Amino acid sequence: MTANLAVTMSEFDEKVLKSPVPVLVDFWAEWCGPCKAIGPSVEQVAAEYEGKARVFKLDVDTDGEIASQYGVMNIPALIVFKDGKEVDRHIGILSKQGIAALIDRHL
Repeated sequence: MTANLAVTMSEFDEKVLKSPVPVLVDFWAEWCGPCKAIGPSVEQVAAEYEGKARVFKLDVDTDGEIASQYGVMNIPALIVFKDGKEVDRHIGILSKQGIAALIDRHL
């Protein structure tokens, strides 16, 4: 995972909830096979949407409190935030196009 996509509990408010653009957060874990499978697609979408939307990855093992706060029971969980609120969510594997479509709905 590219380090600049990581978001931690201490940064969540600033980077996600106070963002001026929509934010996709990938809730994942190192041991999760499906999470690793979609990782490259999440990173490609992050690069392609730079300036239009933000993309972060949150490790549920190190920042489980945030995952609990948003009711994340299964991973990978992709949650879109806009204006500080959850506006969309997808649980499970998603294609790169599917990930992009999640963000596109809120641009």
